Amino acid sequence: MSANKPLVWLPACHRNLDLSDPGGYTVLADRYAAAVCELGLQPVLFPMAGAGDVPELLPLVDGVLLTGSPSNVEATHFGASALETDLLDPRRDRLTMALVRAAVGTGTPLFGVCRGLQEMNVALGGSLYQQVHAEPEHLDHREPQDVDLEAQFAERHEVILAPGSAFADWAGGTRARVNSLHGQGIKRLGTGMVAEALAPDGLVEGVRVATAQAFAYGVQWHPEWRHNHIPFYRRTLQAFADACREHCRQRLGPCR
Repeated sequence: MSANKPLVWLPACHRNLDLSDPGGYTVLADRYAAAVCELGLQPVLFPMAGAGDVPELLPLVDGVLLTGSPSNVEATHFGASALETDLLDPRRDRLTMALVRAAVGTGTPLFGVCRGLQEMNVALGGSLYQQVHAEPEHLDHREPQDVDLEAQFAERHEVILAPGSAFADWAGGTRARVNSLHGQGIKRLGTGMVAEALAPDGLVEGVRVATAQAFAYGVQWHPEWRHNHIPFYRRTLQAFADACREHCRQRLGPCR
C-alpha cells in the first residue's frame, strides 16, 4: 500500500491584474507553496471556494496554511471602518473567517502567517490595529521600500517568547530575531488565543489557539522565507508539517 502525501489548503488571494478582464485572477505567492513542498506536503487550491464550501472541502485536507498578502483584513469584520488606503480582498476574507473557525473546531492543523495571523485573530473575535505605525506606543513594523527582497525580508527585530512555549522550543530559547513586513497588527486577542511571542514594543507577534483540538498557531513574521537557512523558521514549519502528517494518518492511514 503506497503512503499518502498530506494535503495543505492554501487559500488564494484575488486580484484585478488585467483591467480589461473584470473577472480578476486567483493568485498565490510561490514561496508559500514551495515551502509546503519542501516539507514533503502537497499544497492545494480551491480557487472559487466560499464560506459555504468549507464543510465539504475541509475534510479532504490535512492542514490549512493562511498566507501573507499585500491586502488587509477588512476592518468591518472587527467593528471599524476601512481606510481609504486599504487594499482589500473581500472574497478571501469571507472564506478565511469561516475556514479558521472550522479548522479550530474540527482539529485540522492550522498555521497563519502575517495576514493569516490577523485572519485567525479576527475570525475568533479579536480586533486589529489598522496602522500599527500610527500608534504612538508602537514601532513601524513595515518593510523598507525601494530595496530588494533580501533586504525587505531581513531579520528586523527581536521577539520575546513565552518560557515553556512551543515557540521557545522551536527557537531554542526565549528570544529570537524575525523579519517584519506588516502594517496591521493584533489589538485585542480573539477568544481562546494566547500570546506567546511579543515584539519589543509589546505587539503580539505569535499566538497559540488554546481551545483548538490540534496544532493552531499564528505568527506575524514570515517563516517561509529562507526557512532552510534559519533554524527557528525551519522548526516552526516542521512542527506544522508533523501535525499535518498525523492528521493524514488519522484520515487515510499511512502517510509520507
